[in-house]
Amino acid sequence: MAKLYFKYGAMGSSKTANALITKFNYEERGMRVWLLKPATDDRDGRDIIKSRIGLACRCFIVMPDTDIVKEYKKLPGTDVIIVDEAQFLTPIQVDELRSLVDDEGIPVLCFGLRTDFLTHVFPGSLRLLEIADSISEIKTICRCGSKATVNARIDADGNVITDGEQVLIGGNDSYEAMCYSCYMKKIKEREGKK
Repeated sequence: MAKLYFKYGAMGSSKTANALITKFNYEERGMRVWLLKPATDDRDGRDIIKSRIGLACRCFIVMPDTDIVKEYKKLPGTDVIIVDEAQFLTPIQVDELRSLVDDEGIPVLCFGLRTDFLTHVFPGSLRLLEIADSISEIKTICRCGSKATVNARIDADGNVITDGEQVLIGGNDSYEAMCYSCYMKKIKEREGKK
């Protein structure tokens, strides 16, 4: 039975590497994979999914107005759909993926962040948390050794930033995965310096 999966983790937890390894595993068994990524994430090129460890693959770009069901119907045959950076999907697009699971019997695996740099849930992630059949965390650690749960936005000096737009595309130069305790300590340190 096909399912909608949401595999989330903090930045640096190897979500993209997991997505690309999963793609390889399906293809190694002769299955056809439709690999998707929202256009919001363009740091490695709009139609490229690339992990920090160097795995990379071309993908279909999902624009904010893309009808995923309509695009799926143009394909000659797909055995599984894999989505990277799923937090940037619209809630309607998540519902479209859900309908492909239910109506077409296609498993859909979504990889992404649960929350932004202020610990607020992304709209696409919220919808996945609401309707996914399987929700699992891909874990990573904070510098202190505890489990990281926060995607802290940092400046050039390593200070935690607590204002700005929800979306700022960046990597290790802009974000650091932290446990909530370290995140709050860094915020209090910054406020104490003001």
